[in-house]
Amino acid sequence: MKTRYLIAGLVILSFLSLFVGASSITPMDLLDWSSEETQIFLISRVPRLVAILLAGAGMSVAGMIMQQLSRNKFVSPTTAGTLDATRLGILVSMLLFTNATMLEQMAISFAFALAGTLLFMQILERIKFKDAIFIPLVGLMFGNILSSLTTFFAYRSNVIQNISSWLQGDFSMIMSGRYELLYISVPILVLAYLYANRFTVAGMGEDFSRNLGLNYRFVVNFGLILVALITVTVVLTVGMIPFLGLIIPNIVSIIKGDNLEKTLPHTALMGAIFLLICDILGRVLIYPYEISISLMVGVIGSGIFLYLLFRRKAYA
Repeated sequence: MKTRYLIAGLVILSFLSLFVGASSITPMDLLDWSSEETQIFLISRVPRLVAILLAGAGMSVAGMIMQQLSRNKFVSPTTAGTLDATRLGILVSMLLFTNATMLEQMAISFAFALAGTLLFMQILERIKFKDAIFIPLVGLMFGNILSSLTTFFAYRSNVIQNISSWLQGDFSMIMSGRYELLYISVPILVLAYLYANRFTVAGMGEDFSRNLGLNYRFVVNFGLILVALITVTVVLTVGMIPFLGLIIPNIVSIIKGDNLEKTLPHTALMGAIFLLICDILGRVLIYPYEISISLMVGVIGSGIFLYLLFRRKAYA
């Protein structure tokens, strides 16, 4: 899997994404900067593309970090309760801080996402039967508990429709002024690359890390902070995108191995490419209407997840 092929695929899909949609826009339309097509292109299509690239790369890298630190290939923000904890945090910010700004909502949601992820990691450390399949099942049960709490309080407060529609993963509402929070993912991805070797060593276990002079606890907590930040920015901006942080790191790991420094760029590129493919399919399958990105990724991602499960069982 050559990097240049991934970049070429990303460029081609990005070009398609800019000119596919309910409004017909061609490259020739952009020659007139005052036309309606040009305004739609600049206000909607370009921000949407940037949001897809950042969300795809960010969630994929977040999943890879979690899998490395937990030493389990089936752990991700989807299967560790991180997304559900973020959703609970957003509900709390809506109920208790009704006039909160986007940054204040992000701070509250980040606190819940980080707390939920740390709690899952604590549960993970206390589980004796650490089967590769058993761990994500525990994470899914933990996430369902958090989701049930969110649903209960949302029903009690009569905001269930608001939070359900708001957190449904969808790029159709992305436009200039409503996606810039995702730019936080850029320095996070840089930090993840700089700490890639430390995450790789931490993934070999606490004793091994300490023997090499690595501050194991700091590296793990720092990695989980990065995961929580990426998850919160994506959920607040786009909504919940399932399976992305689970399947892309596994595919890259099968092809490229487990050295995080070498695989992280491929993971970011493949995550962006996968999300672009799902988004383009969602726009053309029932054209001129659109299928939400959470549904497209959920259907395709669940199929790939089942394949990974059966593949592991076949090689067990």
